[in-house]
Amino acid sequence: MSRGVGYGIRDTWDDLVGAIQEIAPTTLEGVNQRVIELSSTVDEEDEIIYSQLDDARYDRALLRARVNMLESDRPFHRRTAVLMEEEARLSRAAWAQSMDACDQTHSEGMSLRTTVMAQQSEIVELRAADQRRQTVISELLKADYRRQRQLAETLKIVKSLKAQMTELQRQQGPAKDPAEPELPEEAGSSS
Repeated sequence: MSRGVGYGIRDTWDDLVGAIQEIAPTTLEGVNQRVIELSSTVDEEDEIIYSQLDDARYDRALLRARVNMLESDRPFHRRTAVLMEEEARLSRAAWAQSMDACDQTHSEGMSLRTTVMAQQSEIVELRAADQRRQTVISELLKADYRRQRQLAETLKIVKSLKAQMTELQRQQGPAKDPAEPELPEEAGSSS
């Protein structure tokens, strides 16, 4: 018995009740079979429930043991937290010191770099001055060598002249002292 509710919708509740009544066994054997199935289903579900209860008791015991262990470890956890906070504070202080040292090292590095650049330019200037001095020294050495050669030639000429003078003096007789006045020959013979 279904009836139209409206807008094309049918009330199917009555259809379901009718179908269930047809399916339901009407004989005593069918009812007994259904009771046995229901009893076995209830037994299975009871076993499942009891195993779940046992599991829940076991889980509660584990949780209780964990809670007890955590409770007994509480002072250690507190001490660990204090140590971790101290370590974090020291780490922050070390980080700040390392950053200061890094900044100081960076500024010293920049200062050294500036000093090195200034010294490099000074070295370039000193090398250029040294090169000029080397050139002057080389020219002076060449000039000195030329003078020594000229001096050696002059000494040779002087020796040659001295030898010629000696030869001339030997040929002319004893040399007169230019400071001595010349005496007449007669006076010179009487002395």
